[in-house]
Amino acid sequence: MEKFKTLEILQKTPNSRVFHLYLNRPSHRNALSRDFFSEFPKALASLDQNPNVNVIVLSGVGNHFCAGIDLGTLGSISENSDSDDRGRAGEKLRRHIKYLQDAVTAIELCRKPVIASIHGACIGGGIDIVTACDIRYCTDDAFFSVKEVDLAITADLGTLQRLPAIVGYGNAMELALTGRRFSGSEAKQLGLVSRSFGSKEEMDEAVRLIAEDIASKSPLAVTGTKAVLLRSRDMSVEQGLDYVATWNSAMLLSDDLTEAISAYTQKRKPVYAKL
Repeated sequence: MEKFKTLEILQKTPNSRVFHLYLNRPSHRNALSRDFFSEFPKALASLDQNPNVNVIVLSGVGNHFCAGIDLGTLGSISENSDSDDRGRAGEKLRRHIKYLQDAVTAIELCRKPVIASIHGACIGGGIDIVTACDIRYCTDDAFFSVKEVDLAITADLGTLQRLPAIVGYGNAMELALTGRRFSGSEAKQLGLVSRSFGSKEEMDEAVRLIAEDIASKSPLAVTGTKAVLLRSRDMSVEQGLDYVATWNSAMLLSDDLTEAISAYTQKRKPVYAKL
């Protein structure tokens, strides 16, 4: 398995279909460096293409999930505007922002569900990442901040596009304009996370059970559910229904469906082929 500077991939339990992807710069509170933005899509693509992987759990090594974009990365962006032509400098910066955006959007492009397991700080770019994840959990003492406004930046890696659909437009506007810090307990109240837990140990065990449960289900049904939900987010109900009808016309009649029905009638757990 490929080695990364900013990430680590682990299969904690032999034969488990759940793989763990760690943000791995604990001495920098897992701040997002330039290496991260090239490595993260590669790591997700490798997990997506690995038939032994059904579910990915994303978390941070050390005391924090992610402290946001590394200030050195920010500094390099401003230094790279080396053209005297404002138009060309602006076009170059736009391409660079799109490159950074693509690294986060790689979570949505990954067919397998990605579960964010959040403890400690989840700030700025950390919120960009977790809002792109499929399910989110945190500890009660985790803390969050849409911090970009305090750095004189309009958040541009996905928070302003994804957060309103998760917590509501009014809440997203308030959090983004104030940049205020809010707790894991409030994140649960807002709907940013599905559950918050009293300790990291409690969260880790709960997330393990949830991930293993999802991993035991039909991979065709799980990947299809993620794909259809993501596509339907940007469609009308009528368009979404048409899309899922077309999707299931190709995917529904499968060995997984036969196995699910057989297992139900035989009162046993279904066993599905790898995807």
